[in-house]
Amino acid sequence: MKSRILVAVVGVPVLLYVVLAAPPVVMELALFILAGIGGDELQKCVSGKDQRTPLPLSGLCAGLTVFWYYNSPEFVEGFFLLAALAFFGYAIFKGGEVKFSQIMAGLFGSIAIGYSFSAFLRLEASGVHRAWLLLPFILSFACDTFAFFSGLTLGKHKLAPKVSPKKTIEGSIGGLLGNVACGLLFVWVMDRFFGGSAIGYGPMALLALACGVVAQIGDLSFSLIKREFGIKDYGRLFLAHGGVLDRFDSVLFVAPVVEILFSFLK
Repeated sequence: MKSRILVAVVGVPVLLYVVLAAPPVVMELALFILAGIGGDELQKCVSGKDQRTPLPLSGLCAGLTVFWYYNSPEFVEGFFLLAALAFFGYAIFKGGEVKFSQIMAGLFGSIAIGYSFSAFLRLEASGVHRAWLLLPFILSFACDTFAFFSGLTLGKHKLAPKVSPKKTIEGSIGGLLGNVACGLLFVWVMDRFFGGSAIGYGPMALLALACGVVAQIGDLSFSLIKREFGIKDYGRLFLAHGGVLDRFDSVLFVAPVVEILFSFLK
C-alpha cells in the first residue's frame, strides 16, 4: 500500500506537469520512453528466460513509432517495413534461435504501443486545450477504480473468470457508470475553469461509455497475455503498480479511441 501511495504522490504531479505545462518536446520524450519500456516489457514477457531475442530492438522500435506516427505519418508504412526486416533479419542471423512469437511481440509492440502513445501528440496537435490530454487517463483510471470498488462491494457474477478471476459483471457496470460520471464532471470543469468544453454533456456521456468498454477490454487483453505466459506483472517501474503495460494497459486502448471519436463529437 505504501508503494502505491508513493507512486501516486510522485506520479500524479509529474503527469500533470508533462501534460499541462511542459514544453511539447518533453511530452514527446516522455511518450517515447514509455513506449520504449512498454515494448521491452512485452518482449520480455513473451521471451521468458530466453535471452536470445532482440530486446533492445523491441523497445527502440516502439519508441520510434511515437515519433514516426506523429512527425511523418505518410512514411509510417515504410518504417514498419524496416522494423519487420530488422526483426526477421535478426532472427535469420541467429539461425532460428528467435521464435516467431518473439518476432510478433516485437512487431506488435512497435505498431500498437507506439501508435497508442502517439495519440496524445496528435490530440494535442488538433488544437484543443491541453487539459483534454488528461481525458484518456481519466476515462481509464476512473473506470478501473469504480469497477474495483463496485466489484468489491456488489460483485457476485464473474465477468471473465479464466482471464481475470476477480473481475465481476457488477464491477464492470460500476466502472461504466463511474466513467460517465467522471466524463460529465470533466466537461463541467472545462466549462467552469478553462473557457468552455469542446463537446457537450451528451456527446461526453457517449464517449465516456464507449471508453469504459474499451478500457475494460484493454485491461483484460493484457491480463490475457500475462496469464498465457505465466507472469504476474510486466515490470516494476511503478513498484506495486507493476510496469508500463500494467499501469497503462487501459490507456493504450482508450487514447486512440478518444482521439478518433473526439474528432466526430466536437
